Amino acid sequence: MKTVNFTQMKDGTREEYEFLDNLENNYARELPDRIMATLRGLEYTLSGYKVSRLEHSLQAASRAYEDGADEEMIVATLIHDIGDELAPYNHSQYAAAVIRPYVRPEVTWVINMHGVFQYYYYLDKLGGDKNQRDQYRDHPWFQSCADFCEKYDQASFDPDYESKPLAFFEPMVRSIFSRTPFDPAHMGEEAANEDGVDNRNKGSD
Repeated sequence: MKTVNFTQMKDGTREEYEFLDNLENNYARELPDRIMATLRGLEYTLSGYKVSRLEHSLQAASRAYEDGADEEMIVATLIHDIGDELAPYNHSQYAAAVIRPYVRPEVTWVINMHGVFQYYYYLDKLGGDKNQRDQYRDHPWFQSCADFCEKYDQASFDPDYESKPLAFFEPMVRSIFSRTPFDPAHMGEEAANEDGVDNRNKGSD
């Protein structure tokens, strides 16, 4: 079988869906390659800063590494701005959705919220409320996100900083994005199950 016969999903057979599931699983296993390609593409996105978006991401991830962050947080820091091109107004949520099946909920929350927390450093200069993060001050991961922004994100626009190259982080990227998605071993049972049936068998043969 090279393609299915149906033109409406409701008409598909078990054999056809098993065929498609196998193709999907094989495609999903190539995710680390696509993540790396997307990161390389950050060299050519937003302009106007002293460093490219790729260099900003490498610098932020290097700072996380030097700070002793674990592999999940380092990789999350590296990919935190990959949504800039396709989701310029909700890039935080884009990146969080990409990494969510592979890391603990704290890491996802930090990436999901980092855009709001970054307002603290500049939004007042554009006439906005820079303290929007305060609405989350009672959240258990408030400080994690505040630290992420202070130590890694807002600080990483320095052209004189010696970042580690993308190749240094590649094994970490491949390790995280080769995990079984929605596995309670890294997400926790509650987080792994919160999406219900959509996650059944995803990433399995």
